Amino acid sequence: MDRRHLLGALAALRRTFAGPDYPAVRLPLRRWPRAAALAPTVGLFALVALTLITAQFLLDSRKLPVATAWLIAILTVAPLPLLLARPLWAWRIMFLGQLFGTFNRRPTDDWPWSPTQILIIIVVLTVVAARVDRAVLAWVGLFSLIPVWIFVSPNNQVGVCLLFLVLLLLGDLVGRNVRTRRALAEQAELSELEKARRAVLEERTRIARELHDVVAHHMSMLAVRAETAPYRLDAVPEPARAEFVAIADSARAALTDMRRLLGVLRSESDEARTAPQPGLAELPALVESAERAGMAVTLDSDVPTEPPAPVGLATYRIVQEGLANAARHAAGAVVRVTLRARDGELAVRVVNDGGGTPGPAGRGGGHGLTGMRERAVSLGGTFTAGPSDDGGYAVDALLPCDREDGER
Repeated sequence: MDRRHLLGALAALRRTFAGPDYPAVRLPLRRWPRAAALAPTVGLFALVALTLITAQFLLDSRKLPVATAWLIAILTVAPLPLLLARPLWAWRIMFLGQLFGTFNRRPTDDWPWSPTQILIIIVVLTVVAARVDRAVLAWVGLFSLIPVWIFVSPNNQVGVCLLFLVLLLLGDLVGRNVRTRRALAEQAELSELEKARRAVLEERTRIARELHDVVAHHMSMLAVRAETAPYRLDAVPEPARAEFVAIADSARAALTDMRRLLGVLRSESDEARTAPQPGLAELPALVESAERAGMAVTLDSDVPTEPPAPVGLATYRIVQEGLANAARHAAGAVVRVTLRARDGELAVRVVNDGGGTPGPAGRGGGHGLTGMRERAVSLGGTFTAGPSDDGGYAVDALLPCDREDGER
């Protein structure tokens, strides 16, 4: 036996006599409320009856003093109420009963214990064998056989030992079967939960595919119409031509972003796109695009080093959504985008002044602010949005950027 097995055996021996017990189990009586209500009373009467029967047997057959007879009777019955809640303690008390329950036994007795104690020994050994680990079970069986070798007559020792071994093996098989069935039931429940989760994901994937197909079609048509408008219409002035080009560029950029997010969901065999996500380096182009659309935007960035990719992407999306909200709800307002790096954090602020004309969409109703907040919180940052002091509207996000990518 190597050192590892020796240490495991010693740990099992220590647990057998002084270690923590096994978790309690409850009888499945929920289906029968009346039986569950009567069980404590019936159990108490059974314990009292077994104690009386054992004490009477010891008084009549063994001629023990009254106090000794009652003490052994209580020691004999005491394991039963602990059997389900504390199986090791039930066996420990039963083992003491095996050792001290043989006072004044007659030499002609095949069994040195009372009939009640024999029945309780059989029950305790079987139940404990079904509850404990095999290493602990080996010590339980070994020590349970010691009183047999000491007190049982030589003619019956082999038979009693075989009976105890059969009880231990039978209890172990029953316990393993119960644990296996419980593990299978838990696995089946997990499988059902996984099936339900997969069904939800498949439905969300189907919706995403439909969204991709519909929106991609309309965005493609918008880009095509904007690009071909100068050729289909007569005498298009140069400013209008530039405006059509800007509309087409914005439509194709939005289409590219959408395909980047949803295109992979069209089929399981589609390969994921590996194009880099936008970050702080793409913010000037974003501001320039907004200016071409007629917005008055200023970008003030003081970020000496490039933040981690998730922070850069979140910053880009927050600024993108902030500009889109300003265009929808405060057309003509002056928008200021400010980026500041300080103490390992990136402060993002998008604010428009009190000017501008409110858009026809009113106050919100979409998911822009929710999406910005989710991006900031997912990185461990904060997000606020609300009216500014000059009557405009401000969006502020504080993103931690001193951790490596993915360390969240």
